[in-house]
Amino acid sequence: MKRLLSPKVLLALLVVAGLIFASSKIPIARYIEKPAEWIRDAGALGVVVYGLAYVLLTVLLIPGSVVTLLAGYAYGVVKGTMIVSPASVAAATAAFVLGRTVARRWVAARVEKNPRFAAIDRAVGRSGFKIVALLRLSPVFPFTLLNYALGLTRVRLRDYVLASFLGMLPGTVMYVYLGSLVTSAAALAGGSREKTPAEFALYGLGLLATIGVTVYVTRLARRALRDAVDLPAAPGPSGIAEVKTS
Repeated sequence: MKRLLSPKVLLALLVVAGLIFASSKIPIARYIEKPAEWIRDAGALGVVVYGLAYVLLTVLLIPGSVVTLLAGYAYGVVKGTMIVSPASVAAATAAFVLGRTVARRWVAARVEKNPRFAAIDRAVGRSGFKIVALLRLSPVFPFTLLNYALGLTRVRLRDYVLASFLGMLPGTVMYVYLGSLVTSAAALAGGSREKTPAEFALYGLGLLATIGVTVYVTRLARRALRDAVDLPAAPGPSGIAEVKTS
């Protein structure tokens, strides 16, 4: 059976569903609302603190999915995306530079025996920008490790930054949108007037459309990556990551 949603997307959906449920049952302000309100109300300082936290988490190999959801919760879709996108690119670039310099030996020890990385390294040498963009859309390695691993390749920094920005944008929009639904759904559930089924359906349709577009783009990228990179067969749980093909 074809997998329509990746484990990360499913996890994000579960987190959002849990937060929406919790918002009507328990006081989640202690855990979510107060930090979100602080970064939102702090203006430029809040944006800087958020960006630095994102970079730090990424460099420490901690997935930034929850932090991305927080931006959607605090800032909404448009502003949240405008903040998360450059923050994620800055974080990816910091890890890339570290992987190419002081952390080079450590990263090499993690990926040198992985046949996927060898195939990616060869493909990056031929078409760096294209391969990095496809990897961002449908990563063969986990995002945080991929940032370091690409530092070992011959891709130019300029191509890496631009391809990362474009390739990560669909996923960023989706996670920010998921985070924004927590605020929107809580407002709908706790408002003073009775909400119509159409209002609830609007958020549901928006969610399905956002996920649908992201999944579709990811599957196209996966096929293109498979064609562009002569990837070996997936080794299973022992490898760094499996190549999931449609």
